Parts: sequence; C-alpha cells; structure tokens
Amino acid sequence: MEKISSNPVRGTRDILPEEMRIRDELEHTIAGIYKAHGFSRIETPALENIDLLLGSDGGDNLKMLFTVLKRGRKFKPAENSTPHDLCDMGLRYDLTLPLSRFYANHAEELEMPFKAIQIGNVFRAERPQQGRFRSFKQCDIDIIGDPNITAEIELINTTATALLAAGFSDFVIKVNDRRLLTQFILQAGFKAEDVGSVCISLDKVDKIGTDGIKKELVEKGYDAAMIDQFVDAVAGVNLDNVDEKVDAPDAVADLKRVIATSTELAEGRYKIEFDFNLIRGMGYYTGEVFEVRWGDVGYSIAGGGRYDNMVGKYMKQSVPAVGFSIGFERIVGLLMEKGAHLKNPVKKIALFHQKNADMADVIRKADALREQGYAVNLITEKKKIGKQINHCEAHGYAGFMVYGRDLEIRFFGEDH
Repeated sequence: MEKISSNPVRGTRDILPEEMRIRDELEHTIAGIYKAHGFSRIETPALENIDLLLGSDGGDNLKMLFTVLKRGRKFKPAENSTPHDLCDMGLRYDLTLPLSRFYANHAEELEMPFKAIQIGNVFRAERPQQGRFRSFKQCDIDIIGDPNITAEIELINTTATALLAAGFSDFVIKVNDRRLLTQFILQAGFKAEDVGSVCISLDKVDKIGTDGIKKELVEKGYDAAMIDQFVDAVAGVNLDNVDEKVDAPDAVADLKRVIATSTELAEGRYKIEFDFNLIRGMGYYTGEVFEVRWGDVGYSIAGGGRYDNMVGKYMKQSVPAVGFSIGFERIVGLLMEKGAHLKNPVKKIALFHQKNADMADVIRKADALREQGYAVNLITEKKKIGKQINHCEAHGYAGFMVYGRDLEIRFFGEDH
C-alpha cells in the first residue's frame, strides 16, 4: 500500500505550540480591546450558499472561491455544466459577507446600531506563497446601522488601539473614499460601468506600478492617451487639492473630518494619511476605505471600509454598514519575527509522578502551583528521569518538581 503523505493540504499549515501560544494571547488581546469598545462577538458558519457568494461583489476573490459539490440526487453533471450547476455551497472568502447575511437573518434580535466582532478563518484558493495561505484567520469589527462618519472614526480608533496593544506602533493608516475616486474616474471620461474595472487596475499600483496600470488599462481597450493622462492625474491628487480636483464636496468633507479627528486621537503614536490610490479590492465598498501599513513590509496588516449596499441585498430595506479587519496571520508572523514568542511566557512547570502515585494528591499539588500563576504539566516518571528533565528544559519549561521528593520547584539553571 502506498504511503499516505502526512503533510497538510497545499496552502495550509500546521501550527506548533510556541506559535499557538502567541496566537492565543494575540486573539485574547484583540478581542478584549474590541469588547471594551462596545462590540459584541458573534460566529457564522464557514460554509455559505453558492448563490449568496457569487452575488456578493467580492471582486477578484470570487475567482478564488472554494466550492462544494452537490451531493446525492442533486449532483447531475453534464458536458456543459458550470460550477454553479454542480455546486450549491462554498467556503467564505471573508467575514463581511457572512455578517451581512447574519444581520439580515437576526436584525430583530439585535440592537441598533449593531457592533459586531468576528474572529475566524476564511478561505481563498490563491497561489500559496510566503505569508499567504489558502486558509487564514481574520479579526473583524463592523458597525451596522450607522450612516454617519462617526462610525468610521470609531472603527479606526478601535483598530489602532488593538494594534498598539498587540505591540505595534508607528504604523500608518491610509484613508480614501470610493465616492471621490468614482467621481474622478467619471470626470476623466470613463463610463459608469467602467468604474469597477478601472478601480481593479488602480488597486494594483503597489504590485505593478503606474506603468503597469497604464498597460493593463490599455489592454482592456481604453484609449492610450486618455489612460496616460488619467493615471498621472490620479498621482497628483492630495489632501490640499482634492476639493479642487474632485467635484464631491460631501465626500471631501467626510474625508477631512475622519483624518483630522483620527490624527488628534493618534497623539503621535501612529499616522493618518490620505492616499488617493487606495482602492481596496472588494467591489462592495461604497464610501470611506482604509488600510494599515507598518514598517517596510510590502503589505497591509489591516483594512476595511464602508459597504452600504450589501446588507440591503438580503433585506427589504437598505442598511448602512462599515467594517475594519486585522490580518491576523500577518501580524502573528511579524510578532514572531520580532521575537515575541521569547517574551514573558507563562512559566511552565513539569510535575513528575510515579504511575502508582496518589493522583488526587498529585492533582491537588498541581492546582496549588497553578494558583501561584504557573502552567503545570503532569508527567509520569520513567526510569531515566534525567532524560525527561532535559527534554523539558529543551522545550522551554521554567523548572520541575518530582512528587514525593521535592518540596519546591527546581528551576533550570540549578543543580538537578
């Protein structure tokens, strides 16, 4: 029989205890900040209806959708079958779409506005690479039912507070407004139906540069001279001239209030910047969008925006909504690189006991140590206990006790 590989599925990974400790502490820290700011935690299924997923304006993420085949009598493949014909479910690619469905389903049971926390895994069938997985965790906060710009200010402040508590500082929160960019695209001579396609290309500026954007838009069939002038004009828009360049006074006023108030709240610990090139890849954003950059890493560590039209797809009335998501996997990786796994862990103690020991008394002894703040692992003693002790030391234990022999913890570095 051929040996079955023990490797995880490509694009996924196993997580070892040391990293898991960081992940648990980080999730606890982030969730604690969110709750202290008045948000409530919910949970939604990883599986969603295929019609809901495909109709979600998920942008390029819909090309990376994991779908689930119909089962039993429902599964009727034909020569010209499409994925929609063969599949009735898919794995969620983000947490915003499930939240919108959740709210439509439970609105009468929820307070208004509703402030939600979601922390969970999402799935995208993208090409695996360093720091990018097909299954990864996101930490989202959303405010549903508040149309005012105060919701954006609150989300930015709460997310920044969580990142500061997680050990990050001097990050930059970039802010833009889809309404501004949409108006600017229309002013440049594009049609309304072209806006989404143009935004998708502009969103790639960090990957392919302005020349790459120009080439891609020309390949889409737009006039080369028009594209050249348009892309250069986008680069020339800043906070000082945006009200002159773009005819959208309400959006400009909202943008400036968000930036001014958020800068005041930052108190120099991080920066707030206007970035007219900021798009965010999701097609469902309708207003303010934001993204967090830290250090010289070439990717964002958090992002979000307003999506006023999504919840209304599943209800009889339109419901305003805005959210901010922390890229959990990315900040875990950065914390590991910074050596966070070496800092101030809970001290772990090994309590060795013989197999015929009085286990009730052994456990009482362990509980007494736990009350002192130690993590205690019970280990059955072998003949060569020295090897067991060395193994514990190599795996980060602070010390050990042998039940029935030691009256106090023997910390490593002492004579065994």
